[in-house]
Amino acid sequence: MSDVLINWFVTNLGGKVGKELILFIISMVPILELRGGLLAAGPAFLNIPMWRAIPVGIIGNLLPIPFILLLITKIFDWMKGTKRLKPVVEKLEKKAMSQSANIEKYEFWGLVAFVGIPLPGTGAWTGALIAALLGIRFRKAFPAIVIGVCLAACIMTIISYGIVGGIFG
Repeated sequence: MSDVLINWFVTNLGGKVGKELILFIISMVPILELRGGLLAAGPAFLNIPMWRAIPVGIIGNLLPIPFILLLITKIFDWMKGTKRLKPVVEKLEKKAMSQSANIEKYEFWGLVAFVGIPLPGTGAWTGALIAALLGIRFRKAFPAIVIGVCLAACIMTIISYGIVGGIFG
């Protein structure tokens, strides 16, 4: 699924905007986030030098996070007041909270691990949503998410530029 989305962004934005902007946009998108951004940045797609791709991907992934941490519960409360959006919000909350056990138990380090280990359903967006729903304060949640995103950047750089780069580069 993520490779289809990455291909869509690269195909539809390629030649129209710079490679770094494509990476930045992919890194901001839920589901893809930094993981998809660094895969797209690697030799198999955009071939952006690693030293440029890492900070662009990290910044792109982190940009929405303060807004999620500070505003999502207010937005969800408003959305729950509407007949049409209430089921969507309840489904999102249920899905996020189903993955919250380790974050709730270990808080800071649980959030770091959840965001940092690149598995399906994890990442900065979901980590921020869970942190907000659990009521974890911004000053604790945001640094944990930053560390997690940096950990994910290390792992994904090895995968994108090492393993995949070795195959396609």
